[in-house]
Amino acid sequence: MLSLPRLPLLAVLLGGIVHAQNPPPAPPEARQFDFWIGTWEVSAQGKVVGRNQIESIHNGRVLHESYTTNGAFAGNSYNSYNVGAKRWEQFWIDNSGTVLHITGGLNEAGQMVLSGERTGPQGKEITDRITWTPNEDGTVRQHWEVSSDEGANWQTAFDGTYRRLEAGEDDT
Repeated sequence: MLSLPRLPLLAVLLGGIVHAQNPPPAPPEARQFDFWIGTWEVSAQGKVVGRNQIESIHNGRVLHESYTTNGAFAGNSYNSYNVGAKRWEQFWIDNSGTVLHITGGLNEAGQMVLSGERTGPQGKEITDRITWTPNEDGTVRQHWEVSSDEGANWQTAFDGTYRRLEAGEDDT
């Protein structure tokens, strides 16, 4: 038989289980990056360089990215609105060994801008800033910039255009 002092603890534990089984609805901010959902042909400098599949998972709270190039490069990211921190976060990993954790949000122009620091292969600190811009024609521009001097100067690491593929469209 349970003693009276243990009942509140049991209620807290059971409440956590119920919460885990029935998560609260996603806040409106969790839908701000939905413009990126889809299957995309990715081009840079006018040339097709890869394909990206962005899908909404976990009841609309997470975007899962699967990126592949025409070569052997591939990577994945998970993107989610962090309610507690009131910001978007992306965790990226790829087969070259790059790991990114970038944070930010939607700016007044409707662009998703995420940035963060990482240690580069030679041990030097690098700042990454990636901006996704939804265009009027339905494409999305992804502009990835890097700085090795704490943001005093920026170089473009990637500047690509995403064109949505229609169902059944061959992307080769």
